[in-house]
Amino acid sequence: MELMERYQALKDKVSVRKEEFADLMKYIEDETSYLTAPASTKFHLCREQGLLEHCVNVAEHLLKLKAVLAPEISDESCVIVALLHDLGKAGMPGQPQYIKNEPTAKQKAAGFPATTPYRFNKELLYLSVPIRSLYLVASRFPLTETEAQAIVYHDGQYVEDNRSVANKEEKLTLLLQYADSWSGFIVEKDV
Repeated sequence: MELMERYQALKDKVSVRKEEFADLMKYIEDETSYLTAPASTKFHLCREQGLLEHCVNVAEHLLKLKAVLAPEISDESCVIVALLHDLGKAGMPGQPQYIKNEPTAKQKAAGFPATTPYRFNKELLYLSVPIRSLYLVASRFPLTETEAQAIVYHDGQYVEDNRSVANKEEKLTLLLQYADSWSGFIVEKDV
């Protein structure tokens, strides 16, 4: 199944907050670089549409984990947090977080490409990816506290700031952490 078909199938799982979610996704798709941004500047899925592919991968793996480990969690919550956990990587409306990197004059003269395919947009105010994700979502969409926790702490203990939630994670947060790690470190490692 093609990426956009997989993406649409996931969005179709949101039914209770269907209208609000459709409005949010329309805003995200039309106003940010969510559909075209890479997932990273030089690591996993560092290519156009890498962010979307990563979010779809995370959602699909999260639903599989949830089915076995915590079937009481709704598919809707899983899809929402997975598709939106890295939204901050899209930057802000009109200001992508990642910009295609151009080779230096020396690299051009020697016929070499840029050292890394993408670079951070220095004109974008710094916010961590999870905080920017929450900022972009929360003003337009009714997240539950559990969904907000999952989005903000999805990187788990890889991020020092997340120590405050250690041993207080909700099931959804832990499942999202694992689905994100599985996708980024295993599925997308050599893609």
